[in-house]
Amino acid sequence: MTRTALVTGSVGGLGLAIAECLAAAGYRVALNGLAPQDEGERIAGELAQRHDIHTEYFGADLSRRDRIEALVSTIEERLGAIDVLVNNAVVRHFAPVDTFDPDSWQRALDVNLTAPFHLARLLIAGMKDRGWGRIVNIASYYGYRGAENRIDYVTTKTALLGMTRALAIECAKSGITANAVCPGSVGTEAILGRIRGMADETGADFERLAESYAAERNPMGRFVAAESVGAMVAFLCSDAGRDISGAIIPVDGGWLAR
Repeated sequence: MTRTALVTGSVGGLGLAIAECLAAAGYRVALNGLAPQDEGERIAGELAQRHDIHTEYFGADLSRRDRIEALVSTIEERLGAIDVLVNNAVVRHFAPVDTFDPDSWQRALDVNLTAPFHLARLLIAGMKDRGWGRIVNIASYYGYRGAENRIDYVTTKTALLGMTRALAIECAKSGITANAVCPGSVGTEAILGRIRGMADETGADFERLAESYAAERNPMGRFVAAESVGAMVAFLCSDAGRDISGAIIPVDGGWLAR
């Protein structure tokens, strides 16, 4: 039986790597993001070709409850019931708390935390009826640690761990598992773009700065591979992961062990 997976924030970076691993494992994949429709359709088409699986793109602003509800309805009409939910979409801002824009704070809460709640709320009843479901929340190393100038990211990722535990206990006898994966520093375009900005500001060599940035955050001395995170998500969503629930799993190259 082919199951359907929704991966939010999945038209690039870590989300697309997760979608890639799920498609390779045989799941129909609903991609989601804020990309223009033609770009999203192109990415979905390429993913479908690589894995010979039905894949579609569904644009939606996850800061809005009505768009979330419409997203679920549309996916279920087009691809069938959603069996796997991967909450990956995220926004983050960099500013000290005393100058942090309140609208940016609210948007981070809406996308990073409230959207995962609404998606779980909308999908769990169907998962219970079918006796099978997987929820994976993509949290972060910063769900464990504080950091300067990241009040929205640290707060929402920490709260996402609590949501994961609550879902796991509430769904324990239903055939649904809920877990969180906490990546370390992944070399996504967002992170590399930030490093380029730092290089431009300081005049430092980009390649050396990127190597230093990764080494500070990973005892292995490199960025965490997005594919490693995707593989962990695919494992948790497989039948082999049926007895893992409520787990908080770092994929960080040993960063937390320091």
